[in-house]
This record gives sequence, C-alpha cells and structure tokens, in this order.
Amino acid sequence: MLTGKQKSFLRGMLNTMTPVFQVGKGGITENLLKQLDEVLEARELIKITVLNNQVADPDDIAQEIATQTGAEVVQVIGNKIGLYREAKKKQINLPL
Repeated sequence: MLTGKQKSFLRGMLNTMTPVFQVGKGGITENLLKQLDEVLEARELIKITVLNNQVADPDDIAQEIATQTGAEVVQVIGNKIGLYREAKKKQINLPL
C-alpha cells in the first residue's frame, strides 16, 4: 500500500510521462492485461489513456486493471490513469 508521500512522488514522475497504452471500445482484454503486466515489470510506473469511445468510467477501468495486474492506482485525472507496481528488479526508490 502506497503512502500519501509516495503517491505524491509518483504523481510528479507521471507528469512528465507519455501514455504507453490506450483503452478503447474493446475494453480490458486478456492481451491488454498481459502486455500491461510485462510493461509494469519493466517500468514499474505507467500511464494509460482511456479513449472517448470507451463507455466505462476511467476510475472503474483503473480499479479493474489494478486488481487484475496487482498494481496500485496512483491517480486518475480525466481520461489518464497512472499505475505503479514494484518490479523484481526495483527501479524507483520511493520515499519512506
């Protein structure tokens, strides 16, 4: 579980990132979850865009992806989602 200070630190990092995935009308598929899992292991922190043709709420999509991948939702702003999951080879040193 991330603390407020850790989420704030990660939010700062998300500001400079570009989205690496898009969730469109196809929704959350097994293939998307597999790719997200691999990228989370490689990067730890990712940004996702929810396209306008998606009928589900971005908050619901973020929670579903986080549950399926074991990640934590850092933030949801508009149609942008930030997720974090610590990798086996830790890359981001979070503040205590």
